[in-house]
Amino acid sequence: MRHDLPPLNALRAFEATARLNSVSQAAEQLYVTHGAVSRQLKVLEEHLGVSLFIKDGRGLKLTDAGIRLRDVSGEAFERLRTVCAELTQSIADAPFVLGCSGSLLARWFIPRLGRLNTDLPDLRLHLSAGEGDLDPRRPGLDALLVFAEPPWPADMQVYELASERIGPVMSPRFAGHERLLDAPASALLSEPLLHTTSRPQAWPSWAQQSGLDAKALKYGQGFEHLYYLLEAAVAGLGVAIAPEPLVAEDLKAGRLVAPWGFSETPAQLALWLPKRAADGRARQLAQWLKNELRQSD
Repeated sequence: MRHDLPPLNALRAFEATARLNSVSQAAEQLYVTHGAVSRQLKVLEEHLGVSLFIKDGRGLKLTDAGIRLRDVSGEAFERLRTVCAELTQSIADAPFVLGCSGSLLARWFIPRLGRLNTDLPDLRLHLSAGEGDLDPRRPGLDALLVFAEPPWPADMQVYELASERIGPVMSPRFAGHERLLDAPASALLSEPLLHTTSRPQAWPSWAQQSGLDAKALKYGQGFEHLYYLLEAAVAGLGVAIAPEPLVAEDLKAGRLVAPWGFSETPAQLALWLPKRAADGRARQLAQWLKNELRQSD
């Protein structure tokens, strides 16, 4: 026959009182009042139907039942403390595995990785690249850095980092560079635009926000991933569409230009992690990412 255990708070109050041989010291260790410990001891005695303490002068003395419970509960709580400490240490020692797209990894994260390791030396960040196949719900991944539109999944804790801003970019090496440099955005309707199958909505979204007919867009060379698309743009193969953070360094260096600027989309760059696996390191990383994105503006 299985018997229910007494309330955990009552057992904790008893274990501390029996170990310290003092209600006052137990209350101090548990950060509660003397009266709260006394009430929990009474709850435990009523639950078990036995007396655990008897008065001994101005103090307390354990009964035979109390001695038996002290020995067992002390061993059990010490084992719990040890295991919890081991689990906490194993989490602290394990790397924090962050998934993100290859383009975000290569064009934004890697140039800043040295600074992150200096600022957050205890994070031990491990980066895992993928394109649309990364899911923080699966074992082996702690969080995901992704451009996505709300609403967010109910089972995810999401740190919103920055609104997505996209815009057309081209290289000074592109044959149509001089012709397009001072042209209105509508001039792109006659251009065979570089595009990527991983983000088919990018050009139509930009056209709509620019007051252009998305159906009038013409597409040229396509690429499977955004990283290759941007490499093609740097090589002067045509006009590409890109999130601003991924081309910021190219714009500063003059490898790319953005004559029509960047416009916000409904998407956010956000850090996702499962609610069941809340990790304090994710909060630190989210704040670092937010600060870094703000400095990049």
